[in-house]
Amino acid sequence: MKKYNLILILIALITNIYSTQAQKNSTPDAVLFHYGNNTVMKNEFLRMYTKNINNQKPDYSEKALREYITLFARFKMKVTEAEKLQLDTLPNIQSELFSYRQQLAKTYLTDKEVMDKLVKEAYERKKKDVRVSHILISIPRGASDTEKVYHKVDSIYKAILNGADFTNIAKHVSEDRQSATNGGDIGYFSVLQVVYPFETAAYETPIGKLAKPFRTVYGYHILKKLDERPARGDIQVAQIMINVKESKGVEGAESAKKLADSLYFQLKKGANFEDFVEKFSDDKFSKNTKGVLQTISVGQMVTEFEDAAFNLKTIGEISSPVKTKFGYHIIKLIKKLPLKPYDSVKTDLEKRIEKDGRIDVAKQQYTEKLKAKLHYKDYPNALTELINQIPDSTLSNGSFRGTNYKKYSSKLFEMDGNIVFTQADFANYIDSYTKGRMYGGKESALRSLFKNYVDKVLNDYQENKLIDDNEEYRSLLTEYKDGIIIFDLTEKHVWNKATQDTTGMKTYFENNRNKYMWGPAIKADLYRSADETVAKAVVKILNKNINSPQDEVAKEVNGDGTQK
Repeated sequence: MKKYNLILILIALITNIYSTQAQKNSTPDAVLFHYGNNTVMKNEFLRMYTKNINNQKPDYSEKALREYITLFARFKMKVTEAEKLQLDTLPNIQSELFSYRQQLAKTYLTDKEVMDKLVKEAYERKKKDVRVSHILISIPRGASDTEKVYHKVDSIYKAILNGADFTNIAKHVSEDRQSATNGGDIGYFSVLQVVYPFETAAYETPIGKLAKPFRTVYGYHILKKLDERPARGDIQVAQIMINVKESKGVEGAESAKKLADSLYFQLKKGANFEDFVEKFSDDKFSKNTKGVLQTISVGQMVTEFEDAAFNLKTIGEISSPVKTKFGYHIIKLIKKLPLKPYDSVKTDLEKRIEKDGRIDVAKQQYTEKLKAKLHYKDYPNALTELINQIPDSTLSNGSFRGTNYKKYSSKLFEMDGNIVFTQADFANYIDSYTKGRMYGGKESALRSLFKNYVDKVLNDYQENKLIDDNEEYRSLLTEYKDGIIIFDLTEKHVWNKATQDTTGMKTYFENNRNKYMWGPAIKADLYRSADETVAKAVVKILNKNINSPQDEVAKEVNGDGTQK
């Protein structure tokens, strides 16, 4: 009776939903149906309906709504049953929900406007490749005074502005030894291949000009922009690589070149590239993929290989042997991958940016907005007092303990009216974060750590409020929770139960045998022979008796029963 009443309610509401959509959902939310003590709202149903139609245009016909609303009602009742069994309280479910919640919250704890700007910026930069030289002066680990390093960099920068040769200075001074041998030249690269500050300086500096000294995680840089060109895009190639055996000296190099030239000559005459990969290539990694390499972007391969690969114009074109420090390469173009439209790559760029250092820009902007929203106020004098009370030695020798600072109760900062964090709170954070030991100058290290502490407090506080303040976030959590507990319910009470109940399965099969019949098929014996005369003899025997056993046919044809 309850099921009957529910269906009547659902049917009665279909007309209301259809009418609402005709008005583009301009009416307020309303109760769609009840089941037990639970209520389902109309907007919840519509959100799930439009979400589960695989990006097609929503069908708000009575037939479509009638079908889905019944399915949705069954879904909600399954959720209720799973919750009644307390499946949502199981440790494995709780652990999975916690992980998902943390991951989901990250997308809501960044400034979306800034994130969009970063994605668009990355896309625009992908349209060009840049080539730069740089001089790196690294900062020693634990350095308490970076001013000396900066002054050194600044003096080099001014010397170059006054006419000193950049290439010569890079060779003798730069601490990036790999590029120093090339006068600081690191070649061409594109977006998301170097740290964000370096990338920004490279793209924003005019060709032939110097960027002002800037800092990255590696130290201070002086950058000179050498060139800029339209992006080459990405390509995929296959290769045959012939190693140069250094132990054989000149003879080994000549032997490798001779083999590479010979293979290239044969390939031009039509020899099979994949066969040569298998027989001759010394690259054990690509040998298992018929020579095919992963997609190549600018700056990922040595210059000689990259230039030869990108100079191939037509699919299937093969390069003449290319000499690199690894040996000789014969390269075949598999496919070209030009830059796709923005909408096609936006999601991929977002994912890459989330793993890149530039995401900190969006996070910091979001934190600043949180400070304003929560009326954040700090007390710098209290922070200075605490820093002065912490001996340098306790941080360097690992003896720092937050519990030793319980008596320091002055406010460090407050937010959202009356939520206060004290010096003692920060001391405990220092202990837990550093495990009692820190490197670097005390003053700068603790102030940097205080910034991290404030960011964490603000973001943790907002994350806990998301479920109350953000309907979209709350809905996604609910949908995920409902999905995993229904899966658990079905696994335990349907799939596992069915596989364990062999008697029940057999009874069900016998009662539904017609549903599990094979389609039209044939039963046949297959005879195979390399001799046409033998094959005709087999046909003659079978024409006399189609049911003749195979072994009898073989004996009659061959005399000894062997196959021919």
